[in-house]
Amino acid sequence: MEKKQKSIHDILPHDLIHTILLKVPARNIVRLKCVSKLWYSLISDPHFAELHFQYSPTATNAFIFTTNCIQAYLALFIENNHGARLKVVYPPFKNKTDFKVLGSCRGYVLLHGNPHFLVVWNPLTGSNKRISYSHIVSRCKHKGVSLLCKFHLYGFGYDASQDDFLVVVAWQDKDDHYHFDCVSLRTNSLINLDAALPKSLGLMEWQPHGLLLNGAIHWLPLSLKTYRDTILIFDLKERTFSMISAPEQPEMSACPYSSLALLGGCLALYYPNNDSCNTHIWVMKEYKVHSSWTLYQIPCVNFQPLCLSSNGNIIGRGYISNDKVEYLIYIVRGDLVKHIKNLPCQLPFHETVTVYTESFLWLPTDIKDKDNRPSESERCQTKKEN
Repeated sequence: MEKKQKSIHDILPHDLIHTILLKVPARNIVRLKCVSKLWYSLISDPHFAELHFQYSPTATNAFIFTTNCIQAYLALFIENNHGARLKVVYPPFKNKTDFKVLGSCRGYVLLHGNPHFLVVWNPLTGSNKRISYSHIVSRCKHKGVSLLCKFHLYGFGYDASQDDFLVVVAWQDKDDHYHFDCVSLRTNSLINLDAALPKSLGLMEWQPHGLLLNGAIHWLPLSLKTYRDTILIFDLKERTFSMISAPEQPEMSACPYSSLALLGGCLALYYPNNDSCNTHIWVMKEYKVHSSWTLYQIPCVNFQPLCLSSNGNIIGRGYISNDKVEYLIYIVRGDLVKHIKNLPCQLPFHETVTVYTESFLWLPTDIKDKDNRPSESERCQTKKEN
């Protein structure tokens, strides 16, 4: 009699398959749903997606940036040859819309589109949700101006205690009263947080773009005059504000502009040092421990750190020669700067580059709505038939 051919499920235990799939890069694992019903069920499980995002050793550093009003670029960093692979992605807008990338969180990107709406979007899966803030615009003091002027503070983050993506905004009404609001994607509702605002806080004194770290959004002052000028923190779970001090360095008082970055899960503050013609990057190795600030001096003018490579080198961009912006790798131990290959898109330095980590996580509202959509297995079958 002819022997029945064994499938991979007969050879490998399910637990081992589960472990192997956790090591597959997110950009590849979505396609593996079509292998079998078991794999489809496993990969579609929200708990598996969460485990993959938290523990996968194959997390990919990617930069996302826009070049025009209809498309964006994903630049995937390749560790082995210090190169990158470009991929064009199209945000989920029905019509041509002028948009900007405002931040990222857990594989999702926050986009602003004209005239008055935000979109939370996963470039890998296409999952997205639109958020209108027209109700704020109708009460806002500054009409007909850009988002950055309309919102004195804004940030995009995740509250793990509620499994909820949140967008926070601070704005000024027609009577010059300040408001602090939070949009919940899980409940699709606006939460007023005016009570959380410290009375002494001057919202006009901060850079508007917030950086997410450890479940909190961080803002930097417009100008760091001394180390006592503090970094503003808003805890998304506790809904409270706090502050931490910048590093103690005299040259900060002469610094015209400084910014925040996230390097290897640590908060970083960087600024140009005109005297030495390089960039100073301070990394807080232990969160909220002032003595843990550690200085790196990058031999490059206006270097913008973006993320860390797997071996701890700093990936960023800056001016090298002829006023041309290059993507670079700073070798921490060797004190060298190497160029990243295969990045033909040279952007003006003022253009925003957002660091993005790929994931196939669903938005909280998507999980309960998946039953109302065509199943992935049905889509896979349709592809095979076509």
